[in-house]
Amino acid sequence: MPDGPPAASIERFRDWRFGLFVHWGLYALPARHEWVKNRERLTDEDYQPYFDHFEPDLYDPRKWARAAREAGMRYAVLTTKHHEGFCLWDSAVSDYTVAHTAWGAGKDLVQQFVEACREEGLGVGFYHSLIDWHHPEFPIDLMHPQRDDEEAIAKAAGRDVQVYADYLHAQTRELLTNYGQIDLMWFDFSYPGRNHEDGRDGHGKGRDDWRSAELMALVRELQPGILINDRLDIPGDFVTPEQYQPDGPMTRNGVPVLWEACQTLNGSWGYDRDNLDWKTPETLVKMLVDSVSKDGNLLLNVGPTGRGEFDPRALATLASIGEWTRLHERSFRGAGPAEFKAPTDTRYTQVGNRLYLHLFSWPMGHVHLPGLAGKVKYAQLLNDASEVKLLVHDSSAEAHNTSMGAAADGVLTLKLPIQKPNTLVPVIELFLS
Repeated sequence: MPDGPPAASIERFRDWRFGLFVHWGLYALPARHEWVKNRERLTDEDYQPYFDHFEPDLYDPRKWARAAREAGMRYAVLTTKHHEGFCLWDSAVSDYTVAHTAWGAGKDLVQQFVEACREEGLGVGFYHSLIDWHHPEFPIDLMHPQRDDEEAIAKAAGRDVQVYADYLHAQTRELLTNYGQIDLMWFDFSYPGRNHEDGRDGHGKGRDDWRSAELMALVRELQPGILINDRLDIPGDFVTPEQYQPDGPMTRNGVPVLWEACQTLNGSWGYDRDNLDWKTPETLVKMLVDSVSKDGNLLLNVGPTGRGEFDPRALATLASIGEWTRLHERSFRGAGPAEFKAPTDTRYTQVGNRLYLHLFSWPMGHVHLPGLAGKVKYAQLLNDASEVKLLVHDSSAEAHNTSMGAAADGVLTLKLPIQKPNTLVPVIELFLS
């Protein structure tokens, strides 16, 4: 069995470039962030009403998948189980599943999601939490909702994390056996050696607790073409910067690695009704372009409501991004970093002999491209294929107040319209000689 994934899986992942993350579970009902059980120190009893009233009667993953595809996304990752422990499929080793709710008897929401993604031509990934605040053998540690409850800690003294690890492995086997080809496995997360703020042992968990090497071998055995993320406390196939954009291509020990930035629409992963900190579609498109320019992907999250729908604000954002990707897809799909250094407040991507200049701010009349004089045979705005004139500076010519002065030899200047095109991020397509 190979140590890593096939080259074809890596190339497919790079070609996709843009994906949908879906965080969905019982936490959609309180609608106060997916960590609500942890943040508010809720017990299982406190949390039980959300299980009792889970009734996503408007769940239609075909609408989710269609919205993703129309936004320009080419893969989707679903939280099969988040830290709360609730499972979206009928697990054979748990009663804490959708199939055991009053509404969901016999239902498998994961199956419906997989089928919907495949109908829309999307790659399929599963997020699966390594943490489980509901499982009776998961020890109370610094991440647990009852971390400050001395009585609960005393009662949990005999818990065995290896019994829990057996459960984790069994559920992973189910997920990677019952749904056909799965493209990505997104485990979350490890925190070995982490302590409480006051210095007390936090009983942080990592590779030994999850039996990570064994778990990764199981994943590769069941799905030889799968890609595995980097949160098992051992190296994975791709790394996952969360809620930030790296300042350059990501590396491990100085060697470039496959990577994917995971980002939210408003700072929350689960549905958070009163969170108004929404990123603009323009900002999100810039994040996508920034990722691709550094040879990475963008995995953009939506947290569906308790009834199983995407919030109208999320749908509007995806639609706006989709209008941009409809016109500019070839500037990022299958693209990667360019061999040239981009000017300030721009990003380059490149596919073969086509160089794409993404203008994060619209300049007045001209944009100057060092190192490209004599290397571009034609240029156009990508949104409408309208020609952009090429000007090459010659320092031997006399400079006048109104001529193109103060540019170094070898700089290519593009003459732009005064008005910014009516698109979130204008792109100029440069055809290299």
